[in-house]
Amino acid sequence: MAREVRITVVGSGYVGLVAAVCFAELGHKVTCVDNDQRKVEELRAGHTPIHEEHLEELLGKHRGKGLSFDTNLHESAKQAEAIFIAVGTPQGEDGDADMSYVEAVACELARSLEHYTVITEKSTVPVFTNEWIRKVIERNGGERELFDVTSNPEFLREGTAVSDFLHPDRIVVGADAARAGEVMRAIYEPLTSGAYYQRKDAIPGGCSAAKTPPLLETSTKAAEMIKHASNAFLAMKISFINAVSNLCESVDTDVEQVAKGVGLDARIGPRFLKPGIGYGGSCFPKDIAAFRAVAEQEGLDFGLLTEVEKINTAQKRRFVGKVRSTLWTLRGKKLAVLGLAFKGGTDDIRESPAIDLCKMLLEEGCKLTAYDPAAMERAKHELPAGEKMHYAAGVMEAVKGADAVLLLTEWPEFAKLDLDAVHKAVRYPIVIDGRNLYEPEVMAAHGFTYLSMGRPPVYPAKSAHGAEKKK
Repeated sequence: MAREVRITVVGSGYVGLVAAVCFAELGHKVTCVDNDQRKVEELRAGHTPIHEEHLEELLGKHRGKGLSFDTNLHESAKQAEAIFIAVGTPQGEDGDADMSYVEAVACELARSLEHYTVITEKSTVPVFTNEWIRKVIERNGGERELFDVTSNPEFLREGTAVSDFLHPDRIVVGADAARAGEVMRAIYEPLTSGAYYQRKDAIPGGCSAAKTPPLLETSTKAAEMIKHASNAFLAMKISFINAVSNLCESVDTDVEQVAKGVGLDARIGPRFLKPGIGYGGSCFPKDIAAFRAVAEQEGLDFGLLTEVEKINTAQKRRFVGKVRSTLWTLRGKKLAVLGLAFKGGTDDIRESPAIDLCKMLLEEGCKLTAYDPAAMERAKHELPAGEKMHYAAGVMEAVKGADAVLLLTEWPEFAKLDLDAVHKAVRYPIVIDGRNLYEPEVMAAHGFTYLSMGRPPVYPAKSAHGAEKKK
């Protein structure tokens, strides 16, 4: 039978908050610590600062019971059997991950340990971080027999992070000490034994009592490498299919058919073979830069990653080129922007291709009216409302009088637009789709000039010359 583990999670961002809530869901006693008093008060009141499916539900279920929030790391760490470090590791100017927040936590922990505690990297960190955490704790007075440091990378997709945590493809634990490995196995035992999936109130997902997630035990360095290598490979798949989509456009064929044929190969698989305006978010851009920086520090040329980044950057310029080629000139054009988050299902705009595209179009003199179901408040910090930047309360307000509609984030509601209503509302029936949300033939049948990624453009069924100005 699973035992309760007293856990402290340091950091209440995307990784830390999801981890804390999910550990509580597994039956552990969890304290989530953050030095932001305002955020802690909001969490204590049941308000979630991020948009994630199931997160608010589980916060309400466990808040004040198995889950608490605090600003005092010293007191919380003294009570914990396991401490997960989930603070930010932003990208520095040279591409390296900024480890100053992790170091600050390690220094504080050195003064807090009173009994054996497992300290675990949950943040995305480069190889050797485990060793540095241990050194920092020892240098600041932490007794070596009171702790071990492990690595437990997360593989969560924003928007589905809770279900990804509770129904993982794999659980990776890097532990160089047997005692630490035992604690980590106890933490995840409700998942690996299948006990959690037998509960009537379990969050649904791909795992079950008969299909439990594997727990892969590795060295700490291997676990650190697995995280960066996984993200780099997924980003490479995205850039690869985007490069293929550009070639498909040149030879006048459909990349969706090509991607389907490639993805049916069991050695490759269909996931992440979706052409678009490039990857973004808090992980892929930062992790690729950090992974390449580690290689350079070791004297290795990981040029493949450089090309992945180049393709991703070029994809945004290519999309702006599509807009320009369709409208001829951009200055003064009124564009409806549907989507600001870097992907559907989240309010995260970090490294969002949609935000970058908005900035590029504003520099070209366009006037933008944007709508996103979740990310507009965050977007206003990057794109303040003004004479050329407006925010709409809904899709129809955004598209009214637009010279073209730009689809930039794959929100489900954007794939189910009332096309007849949109056609009546816009100035010109032009849609430029950065996410391939529609079939070209459907858009042509509804009277749109439609450009997408890696597919030939189509024009209104009644006109061979594209969209004409509506009367």
